[in-house]
Amino acid sequence: MRTRQRNSEHPARHIPQRTCLACREVKAKQELIRLVHIPDGGVEIDTNGKKAGRGAYLCRARECWENGFKGNRLERTLRTALTPDNREQLIKFSKDFFKEQPSDK
Repeated sequence: MRTRQRNSEHPARHIPQRTCLACREVKAKQELIRLVHIPDGGVEIDTNGKKAGRGAYLCRARECWENGFKGNRLERTLRTALTPDNREQLIKFSKDFFKEQPSDK
């Protein structure tokens, strides 16, 4: 019978990774903001990353939010049509979010 040697070092913990919808960069899930298509047909910001529904991720960069809303990228990824109210709500969130964030660049 073999005895398994125990390594004193703990293996690195798995960090979930997701791709930004706009810039296509793969980043840690916690670094991105999740948008979710909820069952009633709307699209919401999911701050916890736990809501049920199809999700899409955007970086915390203004350029990614602007590019994410261009054309129908977000709609195609979430497999839904954004209502004008939904689009306005998401754009308002992004404006408020970036107003609060200090500029790194």
